[in-house]
Amino acid sequence: QRTLLVLVTGLLFSTGALAQNAASETQRDTNQQNRVEQGLKSGQLTTREAGTLERDEQRIDRTQARDMKDGTLTTQEKAQIQREQNHASRQIYQDKHNAATGNPDSRSSQRMQADVQRNANQQARINQGIRSGQLSNHEAGALERGQAHADRSEANAARNGRVGAREQARTQGKENHQSDRVYRKKHDDTTRGG
Repeated sequence: QRTLLVLVTGLLFSTGALAQNAASETQRDTNQQNRVEQGLKSGQLTTREAGTLERDEQRIDRTQARDMKDGTLTTQEKAQIQREQNHASRQIYQDKHNAATGNPDSRSSQRMQADVQRNANQQARINQGIRSGQLSNHEAGALERGQAHADRSEANAARNGRVGAREQARTQGKENHQSDRVYRKKHDDTTRGG
């Protein structure tokens, strides 16, 4: 009887810790996307630099998707994600403080700013869903896979340093699809731990 109580209590605490781990990682994704957008708006980042940073974010989102696929996030998986996020954070800092400057008023930069801001909003919605229990870790992992697709589209669009209207439309299509998925997963019957 007592052993069962200890086991159940431990399981409840470990499930909460796993959910918290996923929430802290997705919050960091949001913060980094906001830093990229701020760099574009201030001219500290060029469109090409932002595209390269989105490639880093794609890698992080793919790792999160893979690691949360089974509904858990181990200490080793969390450490790997944090290493990738630390690398991306250093790259954001370096790119924002190098000699290259962007033109925040150009159509290309404004398109990239809008796409990165939408990406930050999607990450914030995922984070909120994890924290509220509307999203299980498994669902969050699936949504991170969708975020990786949006990041890849942004990175590809900015590869040459210019984001055209067609490229932005493709990215927006992926973001619209992802937005629908976030909504559906947050409003289904699955909850944290499910």
